Amino acid sequence: MGYKHDMTNCSITLAIADAADYPAFKRELQEAFAIAVIAENGALPDGPIPSDQELDTAIAAPDSVVLRILRENKPVGGAIVTINDTTHRNALDLFFIKSGEIGRGLGYQAWIAIEQRYPQTLTWETHTPYFEKRNIHFYVNKCGFKIVEFFNTHHPDKHRPSPDEVPGLDEGFRFEKVM
Repeated sequence: MGYKHDMTNCSITLAIADAADYPAFKRELQEAFAIAVIAENGALPDGPIPSDQELDTAIAAPDSVVLRILRENKPVGGAIVTINDTTHRNALDLFFIKSGEIGRGLGYQAWIAIEQRYPQTLTWETHTPYFEKRNIHFYVNKCGFKIVEFFNTHHPDKHRPSPDEVPGLDEGFRFEKVM
């Protein structure tokens, strides 16, 4: 029940990130995430978001795949996905377009490329904080996800950092896309 897209003119490709690229991948992801956090809170809390430790955990997680988003063979972003070959219920754990590349349709092209890379997927899941209205628009209006859960003080997300660690993360959404 998913959307079909003609990607014959897609300039975006995906490649599995090499371990030697992880430091640049992490730095670029943290720079991209910092923009929204600073816009919401005026500053970053101590240290980058997500922390290097959180990113190392995500990269090393079972079934995770670290993808580089490329345009003309140059990195313009990245994603960490979790692929479950048994249930085909997969997760978009982290997704970013590099600072300076946002607003050119690259995120949408990258998402379609991810869908095409994993055609066996039955359901995709992802999360985003409440304050990330641009992400909410992207996932719901562009990519066809549905909001299936709203996290808040009365219904906390036990899998995310506490609000004390990252201001503004006490409210957020879980999205699903049934393919």
